Amino acid sequence: MRNFWASSPPEILASLLRVTKRRGVRLFLVGGTVRDWLLGRATNDLDIAAAGPVRPLAELLRQELGGGALVDLSATDDEVIRVVWHGEQIDFSSFRAGVPTIEEDLSLRDFTLNALAVPLTPDKAAVEILDPNGGLADLQARRIRHCPGAFAADPVRMLRGFRLAATLDFVIEPETAAEIREKAHLIGRVAAERITYEMRIIFGSDRTAETLTAMDQSGLLRLLLPELYEGEGVEQPEFHHLDVLGHSFLALEMMEKIIAEPGSFFAGDEAITRYLEEENAKVSLKWAALLHDIGKPATREFPPEGQGRVTFYRHDEVGREIFQRFAERCRWSNADTERTGGLIAMHMHPFHLCNLQLERGRITRRAAVKLCRRAGRDLPGLFLLAMADSLASKGEKKPERMEEELTLLYETVRQTYLEFIEPVLRGPRLITGRDLIEQFDLTPGPLFTELLAELEIARVEGAVVDRQTALSWVAEYLRHDRDERPV
Repeated sequence: MRNFWASSPPEILASLLRVTKRRGVRLFLVGGTVRDWLLGRATNDLDIAAAGPVRPLAELLRQELGGGALVDLSATDDEVIRVVWHGEQIDFSSFRAGVPTIEEDLSLRDFTLNALAVPLTPDKAAVEILDPNGGLADLQARRIRHCPGAFAADPVRMLRGFRLAATLDFVIEPETAAEIREKAHLIGRVAAERITYEMRIIFGSDRTAETLTAMDQSGLLRLLLPELYEGEGVEQPEFHHLDVLGHSFLALEMMEKIIAEPGSFFAGDEAITRYLEEENAKVSLKWAALLHDIGKPATREFPPEGQGRVTFYRHDEVGREIFQRFAERCRWSNADTERTGGLIAMHMHPFHLCNLQLERGRITRRAAVKLCRRAGRDLPGLFLLAMADSLASKGEKKPERMEEELTLLYETVRQTYLEFIEPVLRGPRLITGRDLIEQFDLTPGPLFTELLAELEIARVEGAVVDRQTALSWVAEYLRHDRDERPV
């Protein structure tokens, strides 16, 4: 039998055994702790269940360990107390609904694979697994099956089922899928923070696209993301082969493929590799891929009959506004909202520059500077998003070699940044705001930012090389009317 304590410090087991002896109670390892051990997955968390109040047990464990912190996690009538000790977490929970036995407690849990328990005993070799609901068979079959009444008791469990399917690579069995379809409307009772927690884990997994497809089929995703479904039946120009909704799902699928093998699309680029290693970068990219066209239904305009094609002008900016309202509703952090919303708002920029590159054979340094300045640290992410968008578009009038053009544009912009922009950013400023005040009698304000930004572009373009040419450039800039200033 597997050693259930191999990954836990021996002090914890010894202390827990002393707690059982001193208090005369039985303790059970339960839930995800048992499941993960059986699957061979490492965990630093221990879930302990016991009859009656558990705070005295948690306090006694802290005494036995000689330290640690207590955190009350009780959110319902069921008591949950966490002990944090040297990076380890031990969660004590009372039997659910006050039932007297562990078997009854397990039957009140969410899924059979989480309804397993191991009595805590001094004999590490004699491990007994309590399995009143057939969870071991479901683990072996890699299926997710709900416990009776699970979703009515706590509707977030429906979303958790999809999260488990995504992270464990399990399949939701048919009866459970049917129960989710029937109970999907209950998801409106769940706090936004709990939904966001589950969705973040789904988007952090390697199976986001297939999981969202299953959520779509259950009806759950439509209730969580009604803005996305505004694109259902919204046809697009011949560049595309799917309506807005279908294209959005496919863009997510393409993004997941790009993330898995970025070198297949942007060969050997270290900046993209580093970008994907940033915290939450992959999650933001997947959300941006799914929602990048969320503004299209609201901006759709039809031309007079027989004259042109349907348009979606400003759908990128409108899409960011719609996304921001969604993120606010779901209690997203400001940082995640800004990053994902920024990618949505900028997602057309690479395509506009690709068109210029095709028409003129090149893009100017000015265009590269503006793109780099607006995208900032998300420049690699912007091109990853554009690539996913392009791969998800397979219409008859899609330009040939679009993906190759995006790759070439990215390489051009990156090379321009490294050769001309980065030296300017790293070098000393030729003039400062003080110079603008003293030399040109200007008052601090928006014009300062505008002048210094344009001066930066002039340096990248080679029009300004030292302090003297910088001062001359500013003087010339100020002499012209705003509409006639050199660009």
